[in-house]
Amino acid sequence: MHVAYDWGDEVDLELAQRLVPSEVRALQRRRRTPSSIDYRPAPLRLPLAPVTLRLPFLGPVQTEGAVTLFDFGAASVSIPVPFDLPPDRLTQLAAALADLDELAWDVRQTVEPLYRLMLPAIHDATWSDLREEYVVFQLPPGESGPVPEDLLHTHASWLAGLLRLEAAALSADEVAEAVRLRLSYGPGDLFIADWAAAVLIDADCAETLQVIEFANLQLLELRHIDNRLDDRLAAARGLIQPLTRSWLPFWRTHARPLRALGELKAEAEGLFERTENVLKLVGDQYLARVYRILATRFHTEAWQRSIQRKLQVVEGIYQMVSDQAATYRIEALEIIIVLLILIEVVLGFVRH
Repeated sequence: MHVAYDWGDEVDLELAQRLVPSEVRALQRRRRTPSSIDYRPAPLRLPLAPVTLRLPFLGPVQTEGAVTLFDFGAASVSIPVPFDLPPDRLTQLAAALADLDELAWDVRQTVEPLYRLMLPAIHDATWSDLREEYVVFQLPPGESGPVPEDLLHTHASWLAGLLRLEAAALSADEVAEAVRLRLSYGPGDLFIADWAAAVLIDADCAETLQVIEFANLQLLELRHIDNRLDDRLAAARGLIQPLTRSWLPFWRTHARPLRALGELKAEAEGLFERTENVLKLVGDQYLARVYRILATRFHTEAWQRSIQRKLQVVEGIYQMVSDQAATYRIEALEIIIVLLILIEVVLGFVRH
């Protein structure tokens, strides 16, 4: 299970590594993964203290997770939970995981001491209420494990229940949609992703799990940027309105709104670019396809378009305020010139 949180605007990874023992987390790779595929800059991996989770049909499970901390202020908590359940119980467990509020709260309580230790390395530290959870059911391949072709053709409804975190029977259309986006590298492995969960039949899959973790974290950051743009746009409109109420041009000050809008543009565009460019997947077709499947399920392009539209709105507001400032300066100069002419005329009458 992956749970992503936003801790602040930026993290000094070098300082964080000095504050808490950690290791640089390079992307796990197989022989097919070229050396050019990696995180830039590489995040930190920090081990967590053992945590006991209470899950239906599994009871109390003690596990050791880890936190992956990125320079753009996001943290992803990875919690492995071993299980050995028959198919029907696994479906019921999946349905119970549809509501992760209590489990996510336990995870947050476990991670909070680490967050407090990291505060000196986090710029503008604020633990956002937003979070993103994602469940991955990793099943063993081979003779003892499920055969992908059999699952897709004979047990597709069972797979769909895991992917949708749903114990009740699904319609044929829902089953078809749930298993629609899938990928296999070899005949014995399978990757299927939906909005809430994925099923992964593979043994050597560390890099695939990391791409899943990153895609989930990226969705959180896109939501976070989108929310912040909404808040800041409302604040920008609040700064502009007083300007229209002032009837004297030279009383209309634009320095503050222009500075605020400029900071908003730089902040949003910087965070957007850093989030988009952290993981480079060019050259590894399999991982790139895994990411594209997840991006499709998470509607990443729709979030990106929304952010780009709002950035364009910010640019429009900035241009409007800048044009107003230039217009008001011209008006102020015209008034000054008129006053100077009147003073000259009055002085001319006084002299005579």
